[in-house]
Amino acid sequence: MIRYIKGKLFRAEDGYIVVVAGGVGYEILLPEIVWQEFMGKKVGEEEVELFISFHQTVQQPKPVLIGFTNEVQLEFFEHLITVKDIGPSTAARALTLPVAVIARAIEERDVSTIMKLKGIGRRKADMVVSELNGKVGKYALMREDERPFVPPPGDFTKQVIDVLVKQLGHNRTEAGRMVEEALKRKPDAQTPEELFEEVYRGTKQP
Repeated sequence: MIRYIKGKLFRAEDGYIVVVAGGVGYEILLPEIVWQEFMGKKVGEEEVELFISFHQTVQQPKPVLIGFTNEVQLEFFEHLITVKDIGPSTAARALTLPVAVIARAIEERDVSTIMKLKGIGRRKADMVVSELNGKVGKYALMREDERPFVPPPGDFTKQVIDVLVKQLGHNRTEAGRMVEEALKRKPDAQTPEELFEEVYRGTKQP
């Protein structure tokens, strides 16, 4: 299975690119949120790297590679394709809004925002919210700055901070502040999942 590709951008057109790595050209489908990042890149000159979701089935014998610029996008996409009737191609076309916006809409049961995604009507939007609500809160958390919070040695809060920094794009100071404030609101949090939920809840407060 192909999970990551780094190589020269050989071609880019209509939401597809070809990346040459190790002398082999890989055709990769890019969701709109990723394609927008590639529209200004120079073919034949720039090196690119992508995280890949690889799909090949009996019904779809031709391999389909779908590319993402970071692991957060890839993880969220792979949550999305667990929803009934949302296959890889449908999910790739649907990613027309930032992952954080879609995840927040799912957590808030905002079906109207989900229906703005390409190819997602009312029935599929309802299914996305029903099946993913409560599972994608961490992806709704994304970004800012103050004094650092240092968790106790071995404390699971370090795990939460690391995810906020390495996967969700916050700087470490901001991530520490978010976790510190969440712990003040919920000092009895026992697991990373509980703490993530409280961090997310805090981002929704005015």
